[in-house]
Amino acid sequence: MLRYVTRRLISLGLSLLVASALIFSVVALVPGDPASFMLGTGAQPETVAALRQQLGLDLPLPLRYLRWLGGVLSGDLGHSFTYKTPVGGMILDRMQVSLPLALMALALAALIALPIGMFAAARRGRAGDTVVMGATQIGIALPNFWFAMLLVLVFAVNLRWLPAGGFPGWDHPGAALKSLILPAFALALPQAAILARVLRSALVETLGQDYIRTARAKGLSAGQALSRHALRNALIPVLTILGMQFSFLLAGAIIIENVFYLPGLGRLIFQAITQRDLIVVQSAVLVLVAAVILVTFLVDLSYALIDPRLRR
Repeated sequence: MLRYVTRRLISLGLSLLVASALIFSVVALVPGDPASFMLGTGAQPETVAALRQQLGLDLPLPLRYLRWLGGVLSGDLGHSFTYKTPVGGMILDRMQVSLPLALMALALAALIALPIGMFAAARRGRAGDTVVMGATQIGIALPNFWFAMLLVLVFAVNLRWLPAGGFPGWDHPGAALKSLILPAFALALPQAAILARVLRSALVETLGQDYIRTARAKGLSAGQALSRHALRNALIPVLTILGMQFSFLLAGAIIIENVFYLPGLGRLIFQAITQRDLIVVQSAVLVLVAAVILVTFLVDLSYALIDPRLRR
């Protein structure tokens, strides 16, 4: 197990190094000069050149990358061109919204999908299975921003049970959690539909195995065989989807964050792109990539715990 973990950690480090180089290169190719954008179209060339020198934008790209990478390795993500504040602090503030939102949405998706997927697998080919598969297809096709606006209309405008948007901060934890409920549901619905279909397919395949028939022959009911034996062996594809969904929910919630006016990481990246704040963009994207790679690493470890054969 130790050798397996060591190999995965080396792979994780190399992946992060390659990702940092790719992110820096792509961001450096974004059209527009941050200094010219900050000073406006009427700025004198000498003023623009002085600001470029102050920001370090006049240095060669390889040197700029090495300076940025060295700062990242030492915990310094640089300072925002626009706000003149540490990028690490800005990202940390926004992660306090995006991370709980992603975790809430993922938990809701799992709570919805697991019983539905098991129900459909236990009744494969029957009316209940058909209804569940039809409902999940609708859930996948439903745009989450449209569903978000529908939730606002019903639960915020008409019933007035939950806030329509905004985030009061974690100084008021009750209000903060209430402000994340509707966006979490809006994000969770399509992910729950995908997860339910994957779980149902994995369980149906597993239920056809010989050891399941043996368990049934020993007197276990269909539900007992499904929950005690089939579910664990069907978890590997489910964990894969959960890892991908968490990465998407953390990095791809920008539309929902804008619908509910949440100060999350997605909105920070969007605002930084419009302001040509390149240091914020590349640092925030690197943090997201690191989170994705870390989640993938944890999913790989869970594979090895579920199925010891994968350690080889």
